[in-house]
Amino acid sequence: MGALDEESVDRSESFGERLLGRLLDRARLMPPQLVAPLVAEEVATIGGRDVSILLQDYAQELLVPLPGRNLRVPQPEPVDGSAAGRAFLRAEVIEVAQADGVRMYLPLLDGSDEVGVMVLTLDTVADDHRRLLRRLAGLVADMLVTKGAYTDQFFLARRREPMSVSAEIQWGLLPPLTMSVRQVEVAGILEPAYRAAGDSFDYALNDNILHIAVIDAMGHDLDAAAMATIAIGAYRHARRVFISLAEKYAFMDDAISRQFGPDHFVTAQLMHLNLATGAMELVNAGHPAPLLIRDGRVVAQLESATTLPVGFGGEIPKVREHLLEPGDRVLCYTDGIIEERLCDGQPFGEERLMRCVDRLGVEPMEGARAYLRRLSHVLRSERGGHTSDDATLFMVQWRGGGPDRLAALD
Repeated sequence: MGALDEESVDRSESFGERLLGRLLDRARLMPPQLVAPLVAEEVATIGGRDVSILLQDYAQELLVPLPGRNLRVPQPEPVDGSAAGRAFLRAEVIEVAQADGVRMYLPLLDGSDEVGVMVLTLDTVADDHRRLLRRLAGLVADMLVTKGAYTDQFFLARRREPMSVSAEIQWGLLPPLTMSVRQVEVAGILEPAYRAAGDSFDYALNDNILHIAVIDAMGHDLDAAAMATIAIGAYRHARRVFISLAEKYAFMDDAISRQFGPDHFVTAQLMHLNLATGAMELVNAGHPAPLLIRDGRVVAQLESATTLPVGFGGEIPKVREHLLEPGDRVLCYTDGIIEERLCDGQPFGEERLMRCVDRLGVEPMEGARAYLRRLSHVLRSERGGHTSDDATLFMVQWRGGGPDRLAALD
């Protein structure tokens, strides 16, 4: 029976496998600048033309084209109000009928993090095209991320204005800006994108626990960036060695105080979210309290016991637990949001922030990333477009639901 089964298995190469396999085989030893032209060449084998590869800029305002042979290099497209932007924000394929065919906008997803958009034109589009191109876009995203790890060219394409040294350090420190699995989604925004210094965030999904840290190092420029780097490095080390939030806090506190002395500190929020139950443990070390958003409205500030900022040698903190409901969003933010001075000299304040969240509401099928961008734009407009200090937003949405089917096989 085993021999018959072996003989009955079809191992012939399909058209789609040949296309994707050829791209993989050729890209392996290809320099980064030739990846996008190679994609355009392969797309041409299925009748695609006018191929563009658009990457998100650091301010999350534009989708900017990669240059290269065989590529169409248009002007940057705005994330808001364009077909490319809709594909990017919704993580779905957008098709636009044109006189000479159909213009397709395919999100480039590295896992669940959106890298950019692949754009091409076909004479006609059938389901076979859609299926193959979705898979091709996923492969292209993985290739861009892999090749981008050892070139500056993708970075330079995404950078739309000069970037400070401290901002360079911070962007190199950040994890992907978004992550989404069945039970939870996270998204973060760092402002001002090209002058950030002391703000940062980090997260990791280890088994059933989502680990989260949001920090704000005192000061500006390189001194703040250096503290943030030490704080996040210490947090990651503790996360990979210890278990409790209290131990993470103590480890970070010791690292900052030893390296910078008693006159420097970092405020921090440390969280554990149990994806199975929605239980969220919280240590708040000098940060504004996170907001609990339910059905588009702020229903509570998630308070915790008073804990000194990291670096002051505080006592072991008490951990506060909050229980989330499916669909709840938790918004963390740094004081650069609420301490920004308005035209009349008054601080922006927490009450105004909560009113902005309530006014924003919720749109059907809108993910955390798109929501956070909308909120960021509303807050920036309310502040008169000013961001004089680092201003970070980080959101986690717990969807609830059971674990992935494969988890039961462990």
